Amino acid sequence: MLLLSSVLRRHHRHHFRRILKSFSTSQLSDPPPPPSPPPLNLPLSHPTFLVWSSNTSLGKTLVSAGLASSFLLPRPAPPLRRRRFLYLKPLQTGFPSDSDSRFVFRTLSSLSSSSLSPLLASHRVLQTSDPDRVAIVDSDFREEFGGPGAPAELVCETMFAWREAVSPHLAAERESGPVEDSAVLRMLQRRLDCGLYSGVGEEKMDAFCVVETAGGVASPGPSGTLQCDLYRPFRLPAILVGDGRLGGISGTISAYESLKLRGYDIVAVVIEDHGLVNEVPLRSYLRQRVPVLVLPSIPQDPSIDLRKWYDNARGVFDSLVEAMLLAHLERIKRLHEMPKKAGDVIWWPFTQHNLVSEEDVTVIDSRCGENFSVFKVQDDDVITQQFDACASWWTQGPDAALQTELARDMGYAAGRFGHVMFPENVYEPALESAELLLEGAGKGWASRTYFSDNGSTAIEIALKMAFRKFSSDHGILNDNSTERCTQLVVLALTGSYHGDTLGAMEAQAPSSYTGFLQQPWYTGRGLFLDPPTVFLHNNTWNLSLPEGIQLTFSSRNEVFETSRDKSNLAETYSSYISHVLEHYPESKGLIGALIMEPVIQAAGGMLLVDPLFQRVLVNVCRSKNIPVIFDEVFTGFWRLGKESAAELLSCVPDIACFAKLMTGGIIPLAATLATNAVFDSFIGDSKLKALLHGHSYSAHAMGCTAAAKSIKWFKDPQTNSNIVSEGRSLKEMTLADLLCDAGVVGSPLGVSRPVGGSCGVAQKRGHLCDNRKGCLWDEELVYKISSHPAVQRVVALGTLCALELRAEGSNAGYASTYARSLLKKLREDGIYMRPLGNVIYLMCGPCTSSEVCFQVLTKGFSPNSVVSGIDIT
Repeated sequence: MLLLSSVLRRHHRHHFRRILKSFSTSQLSDPPPPPSPPPLNLPLSHPTFLVWSSNTSLGKTLVSAGLASSFLLPRPAPPLRRRRFLYLKPLQTGFPSDSDSRFVFRTLSSLSSSSLSPLLASHRVLQTSDPDRVAIVDSDFREEFGGPGAPAELVCETMFAWREAVSPHLAAERESGPVEDSAVLRMLQRRLDCGLYSGVGEEKMDAFCVVETAGGVASPGPSGTLQCDLYRPFRLPAILVGDGRLGGISGTISAYESLKLRGYDIVAVVIEDHGLVNEVPLRSYLRQRVPVLVLPSIPQDPSIDLRKWYDNARGVFDSLVEAMLLAHLERIKRLHEMPKKAGDVIWWPFTQHNLVSEEDVTVIDSRCGENFSVFKVQDDDVITQQFDACASWWTQGPDAALQTELARDMGYAAGRFGHVMFPENVYEPALESAELLLEGAGKGWASRTYFSDNGSTAIEIALKMAFRKFSSDHGILNDNSTERCTQLVVLALTGSYHGDTLGAMEAQAPSSYTGFLQQPWYTGRGLFLDPPTVFLHNNTWNLSLPEGIQLTFSSRNEVFETSRDKSNLAETYSSYISHVLEHYPESKGLIGALIMEPVIQAAGGMLLVDPLFQRVLVNVCRSKNIPVIFDEVFTGFWRLGKESAAELLSCVPDIACFAKLMTGGIIPLAATLATNAVFDSFIGDSKLKALLHGHSYSAHAMGCTAAAKSIKWFKDPQTNSNIVSEGRSLKEMTLADLLCDAGVVGSPLGVSRPVGGSCGVAQKRGHLCDNRKGCLWDEELVYKISSHPAVQRVVALGTLCALELRAEGSNAGYASTYARSLLKKLREDGIYMRPLGNVIYLMCGPCTSSEVCFQVLTKGFSPNSVVSGIDIT
């Protein structure tokens, strides 16, 4: 890089020095962040179950009352310890004439009186659209029933109630206005926390909880969200009340499959005996995985005393309670055992096992949208939510709605196709996804889609394609020749990473991933250039050049302006690259391809390479007829704010590789796109001239189905509110935008602008803030973080926000453990992160809401958390 250095110093002095007017953060009042709700927690100290039914009026409430009776009033002897049963009805319509919680209260009161078992029962309604009427009909009250001794406790609560006997979404719309899902979930968590625990100083008691849903599995909640989706963040184990009537087998199986599709565990199916023996085909379908219990026929006359019916059904309810308690205990046991078992049998990637204790292992119970549900051993066991700031290692994009859609569509593809071989065949998912790729990420340049199974193999396919194209263009391969004529190498960048297979590793510069400890065969078959990088530091976007030279920009967007192509710096880049290529000795091989990660080098440390340098590099290679490969395995599909990072560079490749977000990250699949010219270089009369590369699972139906669904979902403003109207990029987001979206015209930063404006704060700071380089992370906070003394540099673009902690010696680089204390603190605070040495990053999905991004950024990368989380010692 000596030639580039000397020229740049001269130009730096005379042409390129730009001064960004400093704007002290003290000139702006610190914006009070929006309140960040604590993560949803599910206590596991007591068994808690959802009671579903395949339709309305099938007896959910009868089952709930039977469970309460079996648990609180055991026979023949009273329990040794006090017991508490919490019955929660989150949504109730037709109130007060219909009240399931009041029914459970009255039924248990009656059963307790007849059995002489002591019972302390309470009932209340927390929120209703008609508070005056509920005060008359169902005020909070407690009563004692049964004989002497320490009573068992029954707590019955209705959370939200509406007068009209219709679906909750209609009742809420007509009476109280929509109720957000978050409000239902937050209240449910508060009731689980309060209702299951005794007061301070009270004796320990056994407790049990059921949460009874309204209507059927797919009945809407008060916001319109289906209840099977509404309650999914808790993923409570389920009891399904099926249908024993004519036609009930189909409805019960459909309800069962709907719950399983969303990841619920179903402990048992309960049906009423209508004399049709529905339990036989149900048991056959469920293959004995789930018990099917049969209740005696329920009296239809509401005036009949149900005590006799409950006596007859007592054995069924006792068996059901036993199955539920056993399932709960087995779940807790598995969760506790998993860390040790994992450490004994699993070999984790990119992990030094000697540094991982049993306590460091994260037990993930499930995933819902952007959040992990993580098991934690605290004073009491708990499942808590953690935002997945690794986007599950850069693959994840779905919100909870898309996750369900993908599960459903992939199930359909598996049911329809299973798996079929791909050569000379076509089926709808493969054709649709290929067309979407060419119309989207490959629009304007690509004409062919080659499917494989992961990013690393997509790279190796791209290298084969590029080398064939180069060989054909330069006349070094005859049509009938199968022998090597000359050594071909790649032109690539220092800091690059293209995968872990042997061929992909040969195409990347020496690094921690390619050293002798990792890959003794590695030779590095290429010419590797040191790229200029761009970063934010101390409120200024900087361009770092060789020998410590730095230039500055007035904004991040200026870095991407194509007007820079006419600058002296562009000429310098071009001269340098041409000089290096011309002086590369042929004895080391012919440069047969350029391969690079456009804009961001991910595994290399989240480095933003100067787009001008990469654009010039492409142009120089094209002038020399060297095929260009873009490795978009990380950067593709709105990871950087655009469908393809090629749009950020304002130039196109000959070949590009995609994976990860292409399927929403739910299943492995990769694609290598190529131009017609590349494809034509493999055309001939002999099969030996074809591309002899393939995988048993090439273009597998489930992966192609997921890709088609994800691509369409991400770019549709109806499903992704972050996409601008033309579907080509993500919106730029600032705190001022959040305030204006909420109807607040004046911002806490002292900036007033019309509601719906987009760049008031940024304009005050002189930034060129447009929506062409969409970033989901709040600009003001990103700038503030960049000025923290513990931070070396910041990069924020699209769904990525990364920072490098200032460190030296062993605290710097990929092997650094410098950030371990910070990461531990953040995980405890609800954010799951994994570093690249002393580089830490937040990553969201293309659909992640601006509110969530702001809350995560405030909690994860606020200056206070950055400095307080670092163990300086």
